[in-house]
Amino acid sequence: MKLSRPVSWFLLAFGVWSWFIWITFVKNLVKDGSGLAFDDAGDPTAYFWVHLTLAVVSFVLGTVIGGIGFRGVRALRKSA
Repeated sequence: MKLSRPVSWFLLAFGVWSWFIWITFVKNLVKDGSGLAFDDAGDPTAYFWVHLTLAVVSFVLGTVIGGIGFRGVRALRKSA
């Protein structure tokens, strides 16, 4: 299967964007002072674990999608 140039670049950009957004989110989650992510004793709450799971899944999907885009861009450069 051959990806077009715009699709390849979109997938690569999506992967990079996903990492940027979710790294920022996890940093903010860890520094949370509102009481949502950590209880009064400093232990993680269910909110923290659910959102950390979402971030990890998004890291994996962003990596896979970005990798597909990278392979598409690389294949286009070889054929040009």
